[in-house]
Amino acid sequence: MSDARTPAQIEADIKSRRDRLAVTLDEIGVRLHPKTMVGDAKARVASTVDHTAGRAFVAVNRTVSDVKAQFVDEDGSPRLERLVPVALVAVGLVGLLALSTRRRRG
Repeated sequence: MSDARTPAQIEADIKSRRDRLAVTLDEIGVRLHPKTMVGDAKARVASTVDHTAGRAFVAVNRTVSDVKAQFVDEDGSPRLERLVPVALVAVGLVGLLALSTRRRRG
């Protein structure tokens, strides 16, 4: 078994390894460049914000739908048995606030 390589083969192997090492070092340099690192961080933050905002939108949309279902039937007509008491409570609160404000001024 003759594994002996010629000097030209060894030199070619060394050159090939140097070229691969140079490419690897260039890639590391690009990855560790401050602008690249800032860009990557911005992208991660934007992705997190988008994900969080999407989850928040879904949660708010679900809550609004749940509340709406309490006051509107499946066919879209209002549920008066639930709307009237809520409206009366709202009017009462507004009246109490108006009286409280009037008493403070007077």
